Parts: sequence; structure tokens; C-alpha cells
Amino acid sequence: MKKTNLLIGMSAMLLAMASCTNDEPISSDAARSVGSQISFRPAMGSRTRATETTNANLSEFDVTAIWDNEVYFNQIPFSKGSDSFFTSSPAYNWPGDDNTVTFYAFAPSAEELGADVTLTTSTKEMASFSPASEIADQVDFITAIATGNRKSNEASGVELNFKHQLSQIELRAKSENTAYIFKVAGMRIGRPEFLGTFDFEKETWTLDDWHDTEVYTSNCDTITLTSDPVSIMGKSGNAMLLPQTLRAWSPTDDPDNVARGAYLGVLLSITTKDGAQVYPFPSETTSTNKPLRTYGWAAIPLSGTWESGKKYVYTLDFTGGAGVIDPDDPNPGKSILGGPMKFTINVEDWIETPQPTSMTTFGGGNNTQTK
Repeated sequence: MKKTNLLIGMSAMLLAMASCTNDEPISSDAARSVGSQISFRPAMGSRTRATETTNANLSEFDVTAIWDNEVYFNQIPFSKGSDSFFTSSPAYNWPGDDNTVTFYAFAPSAEELGADVTLTTSTKEMASFSPASEIADQVDFITAIATGNRKSNEASGVELNFKHQLSQIELRAKSENTAYIFKVAGMRIGRPEFLGTFDFEKETWTLDDWHDTEVYTSNCDTITLTSDPVSIMGKSGNAMLLPQTLRAWSPTDDPDNVARGAYLGVLLSITTKDGAQVYPFPSETTSTNKPLRTYGWAAIPLSGTWESGKKYVYTLDFTGGAGVIDPDDPNPGKSILGGPMKFTINVEDWIETPQPTSMTTFGGGNNTQTK
């Protein structure tokens, strides 16, 4: 009997030591038996700059666990091991009572996202998030919610089905116009809203009441447009922006875009096939103090709704026109090419009109001949 009591006491002592080692923020008034290390099996992948997350590039994500109406652990990094399971260091083990544990996972970390992430029993949100101002620095924000317990998931791990929570935007361009040569050197996504709060439980966004907007610009190597659409995003990659309903810019009623409506812009050069510069307008860019510009911004209004987890590919077709001057450029809202050139003709009847012509007659003397 004394030997049995000693073994029970030692087991309780070891369990309490394990609890301290794992730094569990929950109260542990009574020792509870624990299982093996908690591990995860993600069903998709992580982030690279302005590139969508895939199973192949996911290497780490943060997890918060809620158990017995308490935070078991909070925003702990889980990293991919050689066995393709994701575990933490130090390890957190399964509670031994087989009660359900709810997991909230996300990537990248709050520090990389540059936002305040709060995951407690009462609040589960990321506040004041905005995509990086440079497209190249934007990241794919992904989240997952899952439940598990020791009996069902100790050996197999918990499957996390991550969802993309931003909207991915790509601009492409093409032209089948045989009269003009269109060259592109950059793009703009103008005036979408950029500040919002994400609800991890509802998986929804609430945009800031001030409706702040941003202009995202990226350069690309010079591209001469053809009939085949080509990306004009450059080395920055595609944009990762907040889901939202866009309010379009009105070039006619608000050329200076005081209302900060949304638009798409292209850094553009237009010449005729014979080499004459059409845009930027030579008449507006040449002077003794202002040399001729070879590129200017062209734009079109942008409306519609961006949803979480969707990629929007805008193909700008310059075959029949070139939009209007960008709201941040000189003469905003002015049509660049207008419609196709048209001619009306009137051919007058032939009218004979005699003209005296003086000629020299060979053989001597001068003769004047009138026709």
C-alpha cells in the first residue's frame, strides 16, 4: 500500500513538472493526465511575397488552442518536420480527458502581418490590418479552424484546412491594334480601401469606418503589347488586398478623384507604327523646362466586389482605345485616343481651268503658246 501511494505521488509530481515545462497558461488546480504531442496536417500551404500560399511552400503557422473554456496555449509557432507533420517547440501535449480542443491557426505571424491579433475565449480578431504599401512586400493571409481530441487525433494529427482571406489581383494587357504600338512599363491599382478587422470565428472582414484608400504601384520591364495577354505586374508579383466592394472613379464628374474612387492604371507609351508619339501628348509635355515624356498614366474606372480567397485577373484590351488620363497625372479624365478616326468626303466635279504656259521654240525666235 505504501509503495502504491508513492507511485501515485511521483506521477502527480512529474505531471506538474511537465505542465510547468510546457508553459500552459491554463489553471491546473488538479493534475490531468496528458497524451502525446499535438501535431497538425495542413491541407494547403504558406506564404511567399505577393504569392499565393500552397501546400508546397507552407513551413510555419501560429496556433491558439481553447480547451475547457480556457486558453490552453496562445499563438504558438508550429513548424514542419521531416515527417510532414507540424509540431511546436517546446511541445504541447494532448489533454488526457478526451474533451474537445478548438484550434485557431493562421499565417504569417502577427508580427509579419503588422497587426494586433487577439485570440481569447471572448475575442478572436485581427485588428487594424492593412496590406503592405509595396506589392512586393504583401503576403497571403491564411486561416483555419479545427477541433480535435486525444482519442481521435493523437496518432493522426489534426487536419487544418486553410483558407485564403485576402483577394489576389493581377493585371494583364493585350492589343490587336495594327495602327498603334502600345508599350507598358508599370501598373496601378488605385484607391481600394486598405484598413480592416478580421473575425477569426466568422471568417469575415469589417472595413474601417473612415474608408481610407491607397494607390498600389508596380513597375515592370517594358512590354510591347500583342494579341496575347501578358502580366504587367512585374517582379513584385500579384497584389494581395482586402476583400471589398469597390466604388468606381468617375472621370467625367470627378476627374481629380476627390471622392477617391477605384481605378486601374497603366504606365503607357503609344506611338504610331511609323514612330510618331501619340501619348503622352507631345503638345503637353514639351517646353524649354519640360522635356518630352515618353510614358504617361492611362486609367479606367474599377467597380465590382472582391471576395476572400478569389483571384481576379483583369485583362486590359487596348485594341479599341486607351482609356483616360490617370487622376494623379496632368489633365485627369481626358480621353487619350478617343474613338477611331473617321473621315467624311466630298469629291467635286472636274473643272477645266486654262493656265498660260511659256515655252521656248527650237529653230529660232520665241513663241508663246496658250493652252
